[in-house]
Amino acid sequence: MAKMTIGEALRNALDIKLYEDERVLVFGEDVGKKGGVFTITEGLQDKYGEERVFDTPLDEDGILGMAAGLALYGLRPVAEIQFIDFIWPGFDVLISDIAKERFRSGGQFSVPLVIRSPYGGGVKGGLYHSQSPEAIFAHIPGLKVIIPSNPYDAKGLLISAIEDEDPVIFLEPKKIYFAFKEEVPEEKYTVPIGKAKILKEGKDLTIISYGYIIHECKKAVEELEKEGISCELIDLRTIIPFDGETILNSVAKTGRVMIVVEAPRINSFASELSAFISERAIFYLDAPIVRVTGWDTPFPYILEHLYMPSQKRILRAAKKLLEGGF
Repeated sequence: MAKMTIGEALRNALDIKLYEDERVLVFGEDVGKKGGVFTITEGLQDKYGEERVFDTPLDEDGILGMAAGLALYGLRPVAEIQFIDFIWPGFDVLISDIAKERFRSGGQFSVPLVIRSPYGGGVKGGLYHSQSPEAIFAHIPGLKVIIPSNPYDAKGLLISAIEDEDPVIFLEPKKIYFAFKEEVPEEKYTVPIGKAKILKEGKDLTIISYGYIIHECKKAVEELEKEGISCELIDLRTIIPFDGETILNSVAKTGRVMIVVEAPRINSFASELSAFISERAIFYLDAPIVRVTGWDTPFPYILEHLYMPSQKRILRAAKKLLEGGF
């Protein structure tokens, strides 16, 4: 079995789908000869030609509009937005057309497309290359939202997304594109959309996270374990639809919940998860639900190490929660 980074696993997934399905097209700014800013599509144009892997103008509205049209005509577009912070000029197409087409046509038409994009902080990208807007997409009915945290899931989830009959926002945590390698099967496989993964079972506290921040959670869980505290760590993997059953089963077991996300606190997806647990499992809770998040400011260039949830912040919040400090 080959060892791949997240970036390599994503490229491998695109390679497999371009090879096996002639309807799959990959396009976006600089994805052709350059292979994308983060080289995720490197070499694919040489292999599959300029008609299937091609560059677009600097026009997010045009990229999404073209993706919608191609999907409605039976193709399987995979559009790359160079940084998710730049998707806003295409938001009208995304909300008014892509997300609603199945509903407005009474199920006669679907829009099977994937919008891939790097997201999140940690690479000194500053204000306009570091944001985590997953909650905004999650708020739009008709879209699915996926955020992988490791190479195996990245490949399997991207293949699932391309094969899905509805539009998928696929957010890739840029900080860990090439941070580590894991064993990934070279052949095709899928990871189901909407199914979370329990990374570690525990009994004292449930921690829910996704994307890069799950790795900070892992380090905190290891430290807590040294002190005899047993944490259950859940990697959500899919934001919408999220795996409520796995969450509720864990809450019933531990009675304490901490949700860790990189986005600003107000109206983050942590808020939605907190409301969901409160509605469905409040009688299982032994303490208030705790959120560890980014801050309610624009993403800071110099202070990103303080902005993003760290092992230290997660550890401190977990101990306070377990000691009844909230």
